Amino acid sequence: MKLRISLYIIAALLMGAHFLRGGHFLAVTLCLAAPLLFMWKDRASLIALQLLAYGAATTWIVVAIRLVQVRWYYGERWLLAAIILGSVALYTLLAGLLLNSRAIREHYSK
Repeated sequence: MKLRISLYIIAALLMGAHFLRGGHFLAVTLCLAAPLLFMWKDRASLIALQLLAYGAATTWIVVAIRLVQVRWYYGERWLLAAIILGSVALYTLLAGLLLNSRAIREHYSK
């Protein structure tokens, strides 16, 4: 269970770093605060964490598509950027999906 929570925290930090680069300090704060929901042993907090992870994965995919479009338009290399951002999106999606395990659900069964 600790590994699953650790993977989620890393995903939240990656999303926070993305927003920090753009100067969106409120979004950075929310990304850094989201893992605090693990402290509440409530099913609703677990669902909120999963939804945040799925939203973050969607954000990574949108960023990847936009970056590829811009690079392709200017004739720059885009494949490595697409692979990296796609990998981060898959990692974030996996972090959210792993919160659906039986051990986690039993721990947040209220």
